[in-house]
Amino acid sequence: MSADDDARVGDGLPIQEASRLLGVPAPTLRSWERRHGIPTTPRSPGGHRRYSTAALEEVRLMRDEVARGLKASAAARAVRALLDRDDPAQVWVGRMLAASAALDPTAVRAVLDEAVAELGLPAALDSVLMPGMRRVGNLWESGRCDVGQEHLTTEAVRGWLARITTLAPAPTVPGTALLACGPRDLHTLGLEALAALLAHRGIGCRVLGARTPQRTLVTALAATEAAAVVVVSHLPTHRRQAVESLAAVAGKGVPLFYAGNGFASLDSRAGVPGTWLGESLAEAADQVAAAVLPPA
Repeated sequence: MSADDDARVGDGLPIQEASRLLGVPAPTLRSWERRHGIPTTPRSPGGHRRYSTAALEEVRLMRDEVARGLKASAAARAVRALLDRDDPAQVWVGRMLAASAALDPTAVRAVLDEAVAELGLPAALDSVLMPGMRRVGNLWESGRCDVGQEHLTTEAVRGWLARITTLAPAPTVPGTALLACGPRDLHTLGLEALAALLAHRGIGCRVLGARTPQRTLVTALAATEAAAVVVVSHLPTHRRQAVESLAAVAGKGVPLFYAGNGFASLDSRAGVPGTWLGESLAEAADQVAAAVLPPA
């Protein structure tokens, strides 16, 4: 949705116009509202649905969650959590978005520092940083911010995560956790956030980066004293190559984990080697730490 589209919304778009704008069939829009309460739309005097800017954002998020492999019911829960105005963390998300809109990377990092001081690192990552970046990504995809803002915010966050990781205590266990995207997956921010959490648990990490070829992962495992391997895939269409990478390093005596929306549904995890890390960075770090750290 462009800025012109946003201005045209006014008191709300009719369902056919919202369908065209978002690429979601009108029957699907009706089903999502009727079954899952997404979005909450006002009605015209004649009783017809009218999609406000806020409702369009709800639908866009719902569409993207479904496209990532979630069932509609789970997608609706994820959208409600992301937009929950009663969540205290939403204050920090709003401040992060304001700093992003002002193209102020120093302010972005300051908001994250304050969120960590108030909430702790795990909650700040799960409830502020990742939801905030998703919101920035959706603003860019909808044409409500330009690519420069998205890039600036991403680099500010990545620099902040690198500093958080660097300032962590020295590793307390031998070996390193290898963190890799699947061969077709581009986004490393979640892996970098997980590396920060693991570093603060005393676990060293190597982030192998975006589109990690299977051969690179196998070579890294052979060349290092790996404490664990994590492979992430974000889209169902990219999952198969990620599973092939997991299979290539399975059975090597190293704890193996996988994560990402490409594995969000139960069906997508059937027969996949390794352990599913879930959707929370804090819980993912707990699982990896339990497998790597010696018993207390």
